[in-house]
Amino acid sequence: MSRKPTLAEATQLLIQQVKDELPLYDQDTFVCGPNNTCIGCPKKLLELVETDVSYWESALVRSIAPNFEQFRRFAKLCTSVRRGLVRNGIVEK
Repeated sequence: MSRKPTLAEATQLLIQQVKDELPLYDQDTFVCGPNNTCIGCPKKLLELVETDVSYWESALVRSIAPNFEQFRRFAKLCTSVRRGLVRNGIVEK
């Protein structure tokens, strides 16, 4: 029987998934769409996620794990940003 991951492990898994799926460090995503047709600014959305990713990576290194509510908010932010990037055509479904 497998055990559930701790919040620290789950956070690390979420961070890895975000890095794999979102273009956090791709310069092409940090430009405005043609004729400013963005639906939510991809640059700002990615900056929000990148800030949280950096914070939680740093916290995990210091052995500070999020509580469940903090993890839920972080996961919800990542999901919402991904949805915004799909609307802008930056990330595929």
